[in-house]
Amino acid sequence: MGPLVSEEQLNRVCDYLESGFSEGAKAVVGGKRHGTKGYFVKPTVLVNTNETMKVVQEEIFGPVVTAIPFTDPAEAMRKANDTIYGLAAGIWTRDISKAHRLAAQLRAGTVWINCYNIFDPAMPFGGYKQSGWGREMGRDVLELFTEVKSVCTPL
Repeated sequence: MGPLVSEEQLNRVCDYLESGFSEGAKAVVGGKRHGTKGYFVKPTVLVNTNETMKVVQEEIFGPVVTAIPFTDPAEAMRKANDTIYGLAAGIWTRDISKAHRLAAQLRAGTVWINCYNIFDPAMPFGGYKQSGWGREMGRDVLELFTEVKSVCTPL
């Protein structure tokens, strides 16, 4: 696990952790800065979370994952999609058919199955909702370098 990009991002991630703790979340691992030099945060798993918490609703961009229990896949989809963001998601399961059904329902630009944060230059990357417009990488990135013009005239 590498460092965060800046002191500003380190402080932002630590503020998210404090927000989660103040709302009742508990870190089962990590939960704080690592060391005093550099911009390191210990990889963190937060439990006792719910979909109304800031750490669940917002994009942290740090080594933090929130775990929310669910009883059926429909409930999991409702909880996962109940956010204004949708950059990426991860599914872990032994049932690959179920994973693909769930991936189709997730409102996220990238869905990893049984892995996370894996990138391929041929695979487009970008978010849904307020997690961005357009795509980076892959053939879809070419759209960023074009300008489409429509011209209309009555005949």
